[in-house]
Amino acid sequence: MKSFYHYLMKYRHPKPADDISRFANDAYDDHSFPKSSDDYHEISSYLELNGSYLQSLVIFDEAWELYETEILKKTTI
Repeated sequence: MKSFYHYLMKYRHPKPADDISRFANDAYDDHSFPKSSDDYHEISSYLELNGSYLQSLVIFDEAWELYETEILKKTTI
């Protein structure tokens, strides 16, 4: 299964036009980001302590919902 980080990287863009693209760019630059995790609580806790680049954790929640819809639900079918 694809980790959240690897899923998020599809939103990277040199000129980000939305919050999720900015989040993807910042996560890419964050060398401590839990790159292999697919656990919501682990990533959320990490971002609460280290995600100063996120304007709001709502952005993470929106990205996580997309991840769940596109990746996690496919693996449970």
